[in-house]
Amino acid sequence: MSDSEQTKWMQRALELAEHGANAGEVPVGAVVVLDGEILGEGWNQVISAADPSAHAEMVALRAAAKTLDNYRLPGCELYVTLEPCTMCTGTLIHARIARLIFGASEPRAGVVSSNGQLLDAPYLNHRVEWQGGVCAEQSAKLLQDFFRGKREQAASRKPQAASEEPRQ
Repeated sequence: MSDSEQTKWMQRALELAEHGANAGEVPVGAVVVLDGEILGEGWNQVISAADPSAHAEMVALRAAAKTLDNYRLPGCELYVTLEPCTMCTGTLIHARIARLIFGASEPRAGVVSSNGQLLDAPYLNHRVEWQGGVCAEQSAKLLQDFFRGKREQAASRKPQAASEEPRQ
């Protein structure tokens, strides 16, 4: 896969992440691609769907599985703006995804390269090739801007300290 193809699909994932951010969700987007065509796409929807499993990857994988009418997705690539968590990584293995391409690393919950290196575990019955760092700066900036905005909103809601001493 050429760098320009990877960038193309990651740019689509970033657009989906922005859609999620506009809906108040953590801005992560994902796209499942097979033979140059999108089979499924998604953004985080855990809040709007009241579903703890509605991560961008899961939404995109579900859509792709419906498109193919198969719970297995051999030959497919998943592009996601953030390194996947344990749940999503496990699902990539079960779905038989061929290749994972992600943007920013996730030092707290990512399990592909940041913690645990789950996809490299020798006991797994399926190997998912992976590459991180594609459009990493854009992915990280989108997340940083989102959380900065959340912190600013929270700070603006705090009551302001009174400038005068209370009267007795």
